[in-house]
Amino acid sequence: MNEKDDGGHGTDDVRDDTSENDDVRVWLVERTYSDDEQNLIILVYATSDGRRYFRKERALPSFTGSARQTFAGLDVSPDQLGTVADEETRERYATEADRIASEHDPSDPI
Repeated sequence: MNEKDDGGHGTDDVRDDTSENDDVRVWLVERTYSDDEQNLIILVYATSDGRRYFRKERALPSFTGSARQTFAGLDVSPDQLGTVADEETRERYATEADRIASEHDPSDPI
């Protein structure tokens, strides 16, 4: 899965989930430790409506230093998004995506 930051080419309206290049804007909504493997962090990004998500796994050692920052928002290809089936999870993701989008620019490290 490829990651890229906003790079200044996204839209100004944080509620618009589509950027100029048809990628979809997602916001960091969840950061958890993996139960299956040691030293693995799972990052979940979601669209502002909470209906679609992007999951990324990173080794805990990759969080040290400035080389691998975690950004508030990403633009990802629609084919990299999963669908959130559970209504409660959709609502939680939408609430958190809205909060992150209102407090941060997509390229903000968080």
